[in-house]
Amino acid sequence: MHLTKDELDFGPWLDAAAGTSVGAGPMQRRENQDNYLLIDASGHAVCLSQQAPFHCQVPGWPRGHVRAAVLDGMGGHGQGREAAEAAVQGLLAMPACLDTASLAARLDALHTRLQDGFARSTPAQARPPGTTLTLLEVPPGEAPLLYHVGDSRLYEIADGTASVLTVDHVPATVYAMRGALDETRWHASVHGEHHPQISQAFILGNAISDSLQLDKPLRGLDAANLPPFLAHLGDRRVLRVRPGAHYLLASDGFWACEDPLALTARWPALCTGKTAAQAIKALFDDFLADPPQGLHSDNITMLALRFDAEFTVPGG
Repeated sequence: MHLTKDELDFGPWLDAAAGTSVGAGPMQRRENQDNYLLIDASGHAVCLSQQAPFHCQVPGWPRGHVRAAVLDGMGGHGQGREAAEAAVQGLLAMPACLDTASLAARLDALHTRLQDGFARSTPAQARPPGTTLTLLEVPPGEAPLLYHVGDSRLYEIADGTASVLTVDHVPATVYAMRGALDETRWHASVHGEHHPQISQAFILGNAISDSLQLDKPLRGLDAANLPPFLAHLGDRRVLRVRPGAHYLLASDGFWACEDPLALTARWPALCTGKTAAQAIKALFDDFLADPPQGLHSDNITMLALRFDAEFTVPGG
């Protein structure tokens, strides 16, 4: 396991840390295809390169701006680790963004550029690569901006509850968008069970259309196309944060088990009263020491962000 905590400075209002591991269980993965990125308030960045932490300084990074992202290279596809690493390198080169429109435009353009690059280098018979991307962009003194694609998740840990703030891009969500699944059945399928299928991924593209065939562009999910019970969880939005709460960006290896809800229900107690780094260590220690029943071994990566109790957003 790699834990990133002391090397970065996020300023007076934000505490953040990251952890990653090849996973748990008797049949562990041969490599860690997950990745993550933290860029602190001074432009100091850390991510994975060749499965090991890599530090660098981002030139021209605006003081006080923060970027945090978790990525899960698609393990069933060739070049999953390479796709996640390529996306991280693109994020390192992408300028800081101050609004959701510019953030989405730059990330969609990065998706297209990487997709074209991998298409030229991937053998015709090979499955194209992809990665999830769940990202928070935090301009100085402003509310975080969310960009999400795939089935990694953002959780809010507050008041003894673990609440999911993103929508998994999986077949059940596509069925719900068509009216074929109601809220109860959608929650039971997406949060109560483990399904390793995905309907959209960064670099790969989307299979959300009626034909379910892969299409190159990404499709942002929001109130215009999501069912009413998911409409408030759009992929590209300003995030209202609660001071003192923990915000966890995590890859799906954490809930790839028989009873995902029982697993995530343990998180609030493990995070209570802890710094971001302490929470990450507690969550990884708990998972690795006592893996959940029926675990489908996968890589696990998590970032924790915690806004100071005095953090306020102007106008929020």
